[in-house]
Amino acid sequence: MKKMNKILLLGALVSLVFMGCKSGNNGEVFGVQNRPSWFETQPTGMAFIPQGDFNMGPNDQDVPFAMTAQPKTVSIDAFWLDYTEITNNEYRQFVAWVRDSIAMRLCVQNGITDFQIENDDPNINTQFYDPSDPNQVHLNWRNRKLIWKGESPEINDAVQDMYYSQQDALYGRKEFDTRKFVYEYWYTDLKQAAKKNNRYVYDDLGGTGQLPQGHYGPYDEPTTPDDQKTARIISYDYDNYGQDEPFNTRSALVQHQKVAIYPDTLVWIADYTYSYNEPYTRMYFAHPAFDDYPLVGVNWHQANAFSHWRTQINNSFNSSQGVSDVENYRLPTEAEWEYAARGGRDLTLYPWGGPYARNNEGCLLANFKPMRGMYALDGANRTISVASYLPNDYGLYDMSGNVAEWTSGNFDDATSNMTHDLNPIDQRNAAIDDPIVLKRKVVRGGSWKDIAYYLQNGVRTYEYQDTAKSYIGFRNARTYLGKDVQSWDGY
Repeated sequence: MKKMNKILLLGALVSLVFMGCKSGNNGEVFGVQNRPSWFETQPTGMAFIPQGDFNMGPNDQDVPFAMTAQPKTVSIDAFWLDYTEITNNEYRQFVAWVRDSIAMRLCVQNGITDFQIENDDPNINTQFYDPSDPNQVHLNWRNRKLIWKGESPEINDAVQDMYYSQQDALYGRKEFDTRKFVYEYWYTDLKQAAKKNNRYVYDDLGGTGQLPQGHYGPYDEPTTPDDQKTARIISYDYDNYGQDEPFNTRSALVQHQKVAIYPDTLVWIADYTYSYNEPYTRMYFAHPAFDDYPLVGVNWHQANAFSHWRTQINNSFNSSQGVSDVENYRLPTEAEWEYAARGGRDLTLYPWGGPYARNNEGCLLANFKPMRGMYALDGANRTISVASYLPNDYGLYDMSGNVAEWTSGNFDDATSNMTHDLNPIDQRNAAIDDPIVLKRKVVRGGSWKDIAYYLQNGVRTYEYQDTAKSYIGFRNARTYLGKDVQSWDGY
């Protein structure tokens, strides 16, 4: 008993010493103090998907004998996923931002400084850019917004190039040339940076460091006698421009992308022959009647551009509030999409959990092509406003039907065999001269024009990354940065 009391007393003394050291500096390790606190609040419009594991792949017969997926048990980290597909009006916010940023840049180029952040702004470091270059100055989004109606003659003249020329204008109308709505952004290619042969090696003799000798960049062979390394860093521009850059700086891993972001409204005509869809070409993205309908007519690159923009505007607001950045918004991986679609119900055919496309009352449970072409039987000939049908058990709407959805994954028949069983993904950005098979991206969920088979949780298909369709949209995911939990209650 006395021995036990001594042990307890010693433990108490150690605790007191530790607590005392924590408030001062007695040569002990306590980590960096005054770190920002972090609690992940629920993103607007997103559902929490808890970590877990499931059997990924088909749960029914492979009707077309495509043999593109095999059952596999995988585990998924917790993440957030949009309740619905991105709507026309949500994407229109992106289009308006790109339009305004281009206009503000044109104003700065024409000497209108209201749209420019002053060089003495404490948040701007002029050491890293030329503040006298109108193409590099930071735009003033906080204090000056374009009105577009009733602007001064100087502003109207500055942005004149954004409109169709008199030759192309219809009935003399002043209309934006949406082909000029190009979103430009940069990101670091972490997959290339992580490759062993691309790692920076410190010189043991105190030099500046170098790439490992005998290793080359990710694409090209050595091009000079002294074994100089170069890497073909593909710029995934909309015009598929590529360039070579010496692979001895960090900038060689920074990807520059330019994407024309306006949806292809002509898909409603181009996708179908001898079918009258002209009203949808004119009105689907432009008219407020379709504001809450799922966005279509965007390719895989445009979906990624929207995701990047969504991250930037979120982090910009957080910075103004003194809040830490969030993880990137992105397209969900194929495995994340299927895991979320199942709603916690493993081995089920459809997101609603049952084996049939109708409920007990005979009502159809999604927007698709029932009865060999009776489109209106489910309530809509084409798309319908999002959340028109009941959600699955995770609260997600339209995981099957309405529009199919882009994922981030590359489509390969052997994906399930070669990917990891923890957060599996096969992802690559194909260059213009890559084989066309590398440009296939996984599309999930089926759409308004598909039969019920393609609505199944485990059925996968694909479309090419630079192709837009009238039946493919997307929704965003975001990795959960909290603790490893099985559920999230918001408190």
